[in-house]
Amino acid sequence: MFWHVYQRACSCPEFDKVVLATDDERIASMARELNVEYVMTRKDHPSGTDRVYEAACLLGAGEDAVIVNIQGDEPALNPIMLTELVTPFLTDGNVQVATLAHTISTEEAQSPNKVKVVQAVNGDALYFSRSPIPFSRDEELTDGYLGHIGLYAFRFGVLKQFTEWDQSRLERIERLEQLRLLENNVPIRVVCTEHKTHGVDRPEDIDVILKLLRENA
Repeated sequence: MFWHVYQRACSCPEFDKVVLATDDERIASMARELNVEYVMTRKDHPSGTDRVYEAACLLGAGEDAVIVNIQGDEPALNPIMLTELVTPFLTDGNVQVATLAHTISTEEAQSPNKVKVVQAVNGDALYFSRSPIPFSRDEELTDGYLGHIGLYAFRFGVLKQFTEWDQSRLERIERLEQLRLLENNVPIRVVCTEHKTHGVDRPEDIDVILKLLRENA
């Protein structure tokens, strides 16, 4: 699975380097077999973001480097999404964190497993929630929901700060790491994309992924 993710990430022309971060020797062994560059990280990280920070340190990332966190369970990832993710850093020097979102249906928005986001006029996130946001008080909202896609890009300095802060109150309530940034007044630029991805969270997701890979072969 991670080989597919690695190959797609390497197809992004904006990336200087793509590296797998793991604490599992079984994954490292397979990475060596597949000629995938990797770094070994500690086993005691409380989150994937902490692991990404350690990997960035091991690789000697500079203070202004843009670090992209890609989950290893996204084998159907479209490389165009990665270009969209990092574009704000190339066009706006004030951007410190970026992520992606796409339009979802009212039915999809009802699921707490699908994280929703609302934006300010400049594209920054106002809030992320497992609840349907915005709440429509007077009429049905048919086209106003944005589903969050869990890809992140950070300036190295902000990534370092993130790992130094304690879990925030809203982060603990919603179980959403990105709320730690908003609660510490770090804006998150949300880029809307037409592309979608599908992670492998359950065994039944594998059939969906295999179908997507065959269609895009």
